[in-house]
Amino acid sequence: MWPLYAAGFTTAFGAHGIAANLGGFSDDAVTSLLVLGGLLALYDGAEVLLKPVFGTLADRVGARPVLLGGLVAFAAASALYAMVDSPGWLWAARLGQGAAASAFSPSASALVARLNPAAKRGRAFGSYGFYKSIGYTLGPLLGGVLVRAGGLRLLFAVMMVLGAAVAVWAALAVPATAPLPRRRQTVLDLARRLTSGSFLVPTAALAGATAALSVGVGFLPVSGARAGLGTVATGAAVSVLAACAAVVQPAAGRALDTERLTTRTGLAAGLLTTAAGLGCATLPGLLGILTGAALIGSGTGLITPLGFAALAATTPAERLGQTMGSAELGRELGDAGGPLLVAAAAVLTTLSYGFAVLAVLLATGSAFLLATHRATTPAPR
Repeated sequence: MWPLYAAGFTTAFGAHGIAANLGGFSDDAVTSLLVLGGLLALYDGAEVLLKPVFGTLADRVGARPVLLGGLVAFAAASALYAMVDSPGWLWAARLGQGAAASAFSPSASALVARLNPAAKRGRAFGSYGFYKSIGYTLGPLLGGVLVRAGGLRLLFAVMMVLGAAVAVWAALAVPATAPLPRRRQTVLDLARRLTSGSFLVPTAALAGATAALSVGVGFLPVSGARAGLGTVATGAAVSVLAACAAVVQPAAGRALDTERLTTRTGLAAGLLTTAAGLGCATLPGLLGILTGAALIGSGTGLITPLGFAALAATTPAERLGQTMGSAELGRELGDAGGPLLVAAAAVLTTLSYGFAVLAVLLATGSAFLLATHRATTPAPR
């Protein structure tokens, strides 16, 4: 499991370490909030197109080869901007990193499910999310230190070395899992499975959580800069978001495995907490940023292990890669759409209104989950 944890750390550290520092250290490439939103969305836009493809490929050839290939490609994409400093290569490197992550991310999730029994999947996904959140935690802070020391190119060089090292580790330690025999699946069968409530509900919650996470990492530093905070301070504030997510995820997974928490109730509570965090982010000054980061992190930390465990529990083992890739597609739609939504609202009004728009959407989703839960729960006799 450790190389899988490291793979999750790699994508989180690379994505958010770079995203949290784009606005403050690349004036030549980031000329407006809309351009910043585009760069934040580019990484995830590539994943939107490719994660279902690589998830299906992992079911066909095995998750381990796809995991290794994605890590090697991530290192190669990071090398692009590390070697050539220009706005065009920055866009190309971010696109390449997103394409590579679309290979090893769903493969890692499928392996987490395959290598753990059903009764322990909540803990397994909670632990996987914990180490991924460590990457989110260290990314903005350590990324800011690296960029201050040597610019964005140094950060991309570190990503290159990290991706290559994890690829070697995974090649040595991750066991091969042979593809399982699969029943023939028609397009109608796939459509029926991906439009069922057991898929749509956790995937929509994961998408909302990821949208808030991406917005928090990308735009809370902008709010901090406008409030007069330095780059290290804003990086540390954003790291609070990921630290809270890291602490909450293992506990949420244990609560699910021991039946102290249900999936629907936990997802609704997570969405509501995340919405409250976005609401706090509209407040001026350091207090609003810190409170917003803590609540956003706690809400996303509650949603993530519950969502993935629910997907694994309702998916045939031979289709785990396809389901995880499709669920990751939903997440990346949120990850790409969240920054674009907030940026568009900020261009028309202010950044605070952008936070508020996303908060209303998440709160509506939480209310829907609670309402459907009450509608489908038998009344006590």
